[in-house]
Amino acid sequence: MNRLHIFTACFCALLFVSKASIAQKIELFNGKDLSGWNFVVDKNSVPADSVFTVRDGLIHVKGTLGYMYSQKKYRNYILKVSWRWYGEATNSGIFLTLDEPKNPFPRAIECQLAAGKAGDMVMLGGSDLKEYKAPPEGRPAFPKIEKMNASSEKPVGEWNEAIIIVEDGKITIFINGEYQNRATSRIQSGHIGLQSEGKEIQFKNVSIVSLDGKVSQK
Repeated sequence: MNRLHIFTACFCALLFVSKASIAQKIELFNGKDLSGWNFVVDKNSVPADSVFTVRDGLIHVKGTLGYMYSQKKYRNYILKVSWRWYGEATNSGIFLTLDEPKNPFPRAIECQLAAGKAGDMVMLGGSDLKEYKAPPEGRPAFPKIEKMNASSEKPVGEWNEAIIIVEDGKITIFINGEYQNRATSRIQSGHIGLQSEGKEIQFKNVSIVSLDGKVSQK
């Protein structure tokens, strides 16, 4: 780990701890059920409760295309999410500043979790990042800003941790303590989402800490 990685990892950890000491930590997942979440499944092809379940204190996501998203909107926070692949590393994501739920993709900024690409930022549903520059051939269907460093993901079966700082629309992403990306969303508040895409993925420790004491918005 180089000096930049050490510095950013320490900064991220200290920021999370310092903010937690002055603001109440909000658990978005209670470890028992999925109360407080809404669900979208592509074309409503199967019931949501067959895709998104809770077992042994973990969120199990089957992989059928769709997503779950918080019923409340949030702004200016530090988000912490742990995830691991079950059997095979495939595709998923964490949705941020989600202001328009749509089927199958919302208008949101995605922190990509696809194998080897965790930390990329993907613009979904017409969302935008101020730092994005479209290629000469035009804007693709899923524009993205790639992560800045080599993959810091762990092998299948091991837990990964994303810490994401969202402040006044500026999104900063750390994957397993390593700085991976930073860009600015034109939307500053929104729902938080967890994607189902590919094959099974598991989540736990989904929580936020306020940066300004006014996290939740209806």
